[in-house]
Amino acid sequence: MTPWWRSERLRLALAALLLVLGFARPTLPWKRALFEHVVVLDVTQSMNVEDMQLDGKPAARLAFAKRALHEALSELPCGSRLGWAIFTEYRTYLLYTPVEVCANRAELRASLAGLDGRMAWSGNSEIAKGLHSSLQVAKALPGTPSVVFITDGHEAPPLHPRHRPHFDDKPGEVAGVLVGVGELKPAPIPKLDPLGRRLGFWAADEVAQTDLRSQGRGASVGAEAMTEEGSDPAAAGMGATPGTEHLSGLHEPYLKLLAAENGLAYRRLRDARGLSRAWRDEALARPVPVQGDLRLPLAALAALLLLAPHALALARRLIPGR
Repeated sequence: MTPWWRSERLRLALAALLLVLGFARPTLPWKRALFEHVVVLDVTQSMNVEDMQLDGKPAARLAFAKRALHEALSELPCGSRLGWAIFTEYRTYLLYTPVEVCANRAELRASLAGLDGRMAWSGNSEIAKGLHSSLQVAKALPGTPSVVFITDGHEAPPLHPRHRPHFDDKPGEVAGVLVGVGELKPAPIPKLDPLGRRLGFWAADEVAQTDLRSQGRGASVGAEAMTEEGSDPAAAGMGATPGTEHLSGLHEPYLKLLAAENGLAYRRLRDARGLSRAWRDEALARPVPVQGDLRLPLAALAALLLLAPHALALARRLIPGR
């Protein structure tokens, strides 16, 4: 008796049936892990420090972060959503709400290319307040997207370890990851004009070298609460370093502390692959019901039915003794 797979008529009939089913656009319900992020880019002046490398040449932290975002964007699965925001002074400003990444990839990359320090409206860089602001922005959006906050952690004016802004945010209420960029060794901060043209570097006598509390000045927001706890060893890189505040390095201990206090993960930005892993972490995934399109599998099965005998015949000719 001839096996069914050797019957040309039966194979043709089955292949035709599969193709007809494909025209009906069949779907299969299943759950897929998708992501929805608001990506916050620090555009303050310390992000212009050129202690990173792009194509073998020195590059600013902001340029390095933008290249990593540009490349990692293609790793997010279709159906995921992404929006850009910037941080400067003590606030996060949402540029637009998350949009679907595949349908809007060109627009996302084009708008990303335009983000730079010229968008900053202040020379201050109050990281803790900016992070708090970004969490408030995310909570106000439908579905509460996660936050990807990219910064070097440089507070300007500097903070006193015992007097930090205190917030009532519930840790973990907004999921996210705090991404540190830059080298640990401090380097000079470029001074730019409003058009982004370099004017040299900031000198020691041009920036605040001590925290405002020590100077007897108030905070940037009236009557804001401050912590009154002892200095935390984990925040060793947070306090003012008089005489060197015009230099900037990655404040990694401080960022790790902020991440832990807010229920966020911390990752150091080294390349696009690492960023892609960070924002595709399982902790940030959202199982979403989707309708899987079965047209391609049905067409592939029909092609297999039609081509299998020819593939077997070719294999017999190419493999001796078969």
